[in-house]
Order: sequence, then C-alpha cells, then structure tokens
Amino acid sequence: MQQTFDTAVASVWAAAWDRGEVEALEALVTPDYLRVGKASGKTLSLQQLQAEILGIREAFPDLATIVDAVVVDGDKAAIFWTSTGTHTAPFMGVPPTGRRVQTRGSNFVTLDGGRIKQETVTWDSSELLNSLGIRHLGDALAEPGTGVVVDSLSGEPDLEIMKTFNRQFVTGVTVVTTQEGGVPKGLAVNAYASVSLEPPLVMVCIQKTSSTYPALFASSHLGINILSNQQKSTVATFASKSADKFAEIDWHAGPSGSPLIDGSSAALEAEIRERFQAKTHTIFICRVRHAEVSEASPMVYQAGRFFDSEGLSQL
Repeated sequence: MQQTFDTAVASVWAAAWDRGEVEALEALVTPDYLRVGKASGKTLSLQQLQAEILGIREAFPDLATIVDAVVVDGDKAAIFWTSTGTHTAPFMGVPPTGRRVQTRGSNFVTLDGGRIKQETVTWDSSELLNSLGIRHLGDALAEPGTGVVVDSLSGEPDLEIMKTFNRQFVTGVTVVTTQEGGVPKGLAVNAYASVSLEPPLVMVCIQKTSSTYPALFASSHLGINILSNQQKSTVATFASKSADKFAEIDWHAGPSGSPLIDGSSAALEAEIRERFQAKTHTIFICRVRHAEVSEASPMVYQAGRFFDSEGLSQL
C-alpha cells in the first residue's frame, strides 16, 4: 500500500498543482473529503480546494511541487512537499512582484480505503505571500463577530458609527509618492504615523484600489509629503483621478528618486521594509532615509474639512 499511495500522491499532485488538472484529485480523495488548516482552522471541501489551486496557478503559472516524502501508518499518513513558482499575476490583492518563491509544508491525512478522507495541513495560500516577504495582519482578518464591541454590544461596530468615529480624529494631510518607469505618481493619504525614532520608522496605509497602489507596491522607496496650509489645490489634485497629477506640481527627487513636493511643510523619503496585508489596504512600514522640514505651517484635516493650523488656539 505504501508504494501505491506514494505513486498516487505524486501522480495526482503533479496533475493538479503543476498542470492545473484539478479533476485528478477526485481519484485520490473520498466524496466527503475535508481539508483543515492547522493554524487557521479553515476548512475546504474538494471543490473549494480545486478552486484555490486554480487561483494559485493563475498567479504562479509555473508552480511546481515535489513530494519529498510520504509516510504511511495504517489508516494515517503524512505527506511532506516543496513548491516553487514565480509571482506573475495579482494574488490575494498583491500586484505581481516577479519574484520566485519556494515554500514547504506537510499534510497529515486520514485514509479510507486507500483514499484521503480528511487532511490537516500546516500550509495555506497566504504562505505564498509570506515567502514573498508579505504578511497578513491576523487581527485585521478576523471573522465577523470577533471585532470591537461598540455602542450596541453586538460584537461588530456599525459602519456609520465607525465613519463618525474616524471623522472625529484630527490629522495632517500627506501625499505619498513614488516613480514608475520614470513617471511620478502619488495619492492623498491621511493614514500616516510615526512608528519609532530609533530606528526612524514610519507607516502609511494605502487602499488597494488606488491607481498608484501597484507602483507603490513594486517600489523600494516612497516619499511622504506633509502638505502646508498653502497647498489646498494640491490636495484636490492628488485626491482626484487625474491621469497626470504632477502636470502642474513643482517637485524634486529624493536621493532614491521619490518625488518630494515643493512648498510642503515637511517631506521625507523612506525605504519600504515591510508590506502587511489588511484586507482592502496594505500597510507599508518604512525606514526613513532622508527628511526635509520647512517653515510653512501644516494643513489640518477633520471630518471632511481642511483647516489652517496657524489659526488653532492653544489649550
């Protein structure tokens, strides 16, 4: 049986994972097959696994899997494997990086008549992002019902309450910039924060639907410009869907080429060190490599309106 099961696993996995012939899995598993993620507890039926494989192969079309070892003990078995592939298409909200990855895992299976009835796996598709150096924030991906309790004690905050809460927070206004093929790109962002001074780390949170997002994701550096109270028109430009937002903007390049906007209250260029996936957004953790500060007072944003920071009264 050992040799028969070894051969079946190698043959079926090559067909399904390497060539996308996912129907081949039907010969290896039982009709009531169930796949359980050890870390997440997520379960997949055969049909869901087949769909996941096809999705992975769209992003990693040269995916190849080697079965390193199979150990069978009665109706239990363990499968150890290694996969490699090149990230050439969007995957789980991440634009193609062109990077080649290698990932390993193990499946612990229960057999019924020589076929897999259930398997517990140490790997899921997010491991491919981990191999690319991109990680998910577990808390941000928690299932509904496990979130912050607000107002109604229902366990999940009402959308309008969250919008109102966010409007109450007073921020500055930043434009995050990069270059793609020598073309400057940027967008207005208010989700900026300093992380630490030693080392000098900052973070920005970027929505994946932004037209600038793919360029930012692929870049090694980005610029962060804190707009001044004289740059209201600049905000409108970068909040728009204009094809060339830099057409009437004066700027200069940072040491690594990131566009730094003239007239800003302050500007910096930072090296992107981490990219964390948080559903609809990516959080970029960056190490500051260059900074500039002017005497211009910053603009202030709250509840959809802009204010001149010079007119604020001190408490």
